[in-house]
Amino acid sequence: MKLRRWIRGLLLAFAGVILVLALLVGGGWWYFHPAVQRTNGIVYGHRGDRPLALDIIKPAKPNGLGVLMLVSGGWKSAPPGSFGEWLAAPLLRHGYTIFAIYHVSQPDATVMEIIADMHRAVRFVRFHARDYGVDPNRLGVTGGSAGGHLSLMLATRGAPGPAEATDPVDRESSAVQAVAVFFPVTDLLNLGPSTENPGDGGPPIHFHAAFGPQCTNPAVWKVIGRESSPIYHLTTNLPPVLIYHGDADTLVPLDQSERFAAKAHELGREVKLVIHHGGRHGWLTMVLDIRQFARWFDEHLRGAN
Repeated sequence: MKLRRWIRGLLLAFAGVILVLALLVGGGWWYFHPAVQRTNGIVYGHRGDRPLALDIIKPAKPNGLGVLMLVSGGWKSAPPGSFGEWLAAPLLRHGYTIFAIYHVSQPDATVMEIIADMHRAVRFVRFHARDYGVDPNRLGVTGGSAGGHLSLMLATRGAPGPAEATDPVDRESSAVQAVAVFFPVTDLLNLGPSTENPGDGGPPIHFHAAFGPQCTNPAVWKVIGRESSPIYHLTTNLPPVLIYHGDADTLVPLDQSERFAAKAHELGREVKLVIHHGGRHGWLTMVLDIRQFARWFDEHLRGAN
């Protein structure tokens, strides 16, 4: 009799554990798969004869604000429609309409051309913002690694387009109002302890093609590297920036974000640097950190004028 009770108790406990695990897994699946309305492959411009496209991912309960997700790693992008909304689940749960921005990958486009195309993407979204149900004056931007670099280029160099532009989209501003990124490159001329540092002040070792055939010319590289580095374009107009960076990152060392933050603070601008201890160039819980990105945008976009 005692044995039967013990076995029954063990089975009930086991069933309880299974139930808890099922609830956790089910709850996690539910959280990372919010209900959305998705439109893929909207053309926002062209690079040569190739279309530039974005996806619009709208949550069930939009808050009227938009965040551009720059889909870029190593300055390589992906085909339209490939961005998984689970990566932006915390933002969608907070009501943000996500614009997944794709670009022509290097070396088919140089980093400088990709930067220009990101400005075009912001202008396009701003021009059509009312159609998409978002405020054109309150746009956020996010990305990781190359996507973080491109986000900071928008943060530091976003500006109104030329008034004489024939395309009205190009007259819009490419400025963003809040930024949250992972481990961005901020200073291409000073790569520090990066494994990509050639040791002679030149371009990243494995990215010569990404910066064009003249980048190995020291004089040309000095111009390209400076023009393409957010740290050299910091002003008192910098929007609030949140950066997550691992202290064990050898590709884009923490030093890149530390120096950017320090220079921004000298100008009195808000840059919050969160150090992920032991983090390399990416870590498993990054998708959870995006919850803090959502809170950052809540703080700096919801109350923005």
